[in-house]
Amino acid sequence: MDKMAGMMSPKIVTVEEAEARLLELIDLAEQGESIIITHEEQPKVKLVPIGQVPPRRVFGQNRGKIRMRPDFDDPLPNDFWLSGAP
Repeated sequence: MDKMAGMMSPKIVTVEEAEARLLELIDLAEQGESIIITHEEQPKVKLVPIGQVPPRRVFGQNRGKIRMRPDFDDPLPNDFWLSGAP
C-alpha cells in the first residue's frame, strides 16, 4: 500500500524513503499535506511548507507621513477622567 496515496492523516515515511522521494514530498507539503519523517521507527521531523516571508521593515520609511497635533501631550480635561466611561 502506498503511504503517499490521498489520505487525510499525516503521511509517514522513513528517512530512506524521504531521501528517495524528497521532491515529491515537498510538492505534497506545498499542497497542504503533513509529512512525518521517521528514523528507527520514531517520528523525528514534520515537513510543512513555510508561508510567504513578510517584507522587511525599513527604518524611516514613513518619515513625514505621521503628524501629531501641537496639544498632543497637554493634560486631559477633568471631565475625561470623571466621566466613568472606559
